[in-house]
Amino acid sequence: MNRLLTGYRPSRRGSGDQSLLDTSAQSAEFVNSDTWRVFRIMGEFVEGFERLARVRPAVSVFGSARLAPEHPYYSAAQETARLLAKAGFTVITGGGPGIMEAGNRGASEGGGLSVGLNIDLPFEQTANPYQDLSLDHHYFFVRKTMFVKYSSAFVIFPGGFGTLDELFESLTLVQTRTISNFPVVLFGSGFWSGLLQWLREVLVEQGTIAPEDVDLLHLVDTPQDVVRRVAEGLKGLAES
Repeated sequence: MNRLLTGYRPSRRGSGDQSLLDTSAQSAEFVNSDTWRVFRIMGEFVEGFERLARVRPAVSVFGSARLAPEHPYYSAAQETARLLAKAGFTVITGGGPGIMEAGNRGASEGGGLSVGLNIDLPFEQTANPYQDLSLDHHYFFVRKTMFVKYSSAFVIFPGGFGTLDELFESLTLVQTRTISNFPVVLFGSGFWSGLLQWLREVLVEQGTIAPEDVDLLHLVDTPQDVVRRVAEGLKGLAES
């Protein structure tokens, strides 16, 4: 494995989502626990709404948890978050290591508010120490709601399945006009160019998305361009 990857080791501890979706148990206790679990979900929403109500304007920074501080993408994410904070934005991340840590670290260095939305995973995720405001979530769907509800732009650094999930969740909400046409910025042409090519040559060609849907994505290679794209996108929204 690349020496710049931190890597995770699975544990036997299940997530809240796993418990919620597990239908293997048949006991009355299981049925009742599902009912009462609704209150835990409600509690997560209430806590998130109360604690994040004043963080705007905010930018969510997504990316791999496996990239160590020596990795160039970590340094780029740290600098990006620092510049976003300098420009007056709150920075929101998933609260873990890798790109998430870089984002929170950069926001702190830039004098901005650094927010981490941590998740309880089947493998160990340790909250990074650079968070001014930290929330712990048991359910992915609650956490996703917080990202979307309190962010005005999304910056996507290289990552794995979780990052792709967050990317396409954001895109779908913008495409369907469920949220405003907030900027969705991809960092790293060497990482994302193949995906954009596939979107154009396969999805657009086969008619599953419209050509203009690809234009919802902005590809950049410097932290300065991230901040510029975010600022331009939000200015355009304010003027429209």
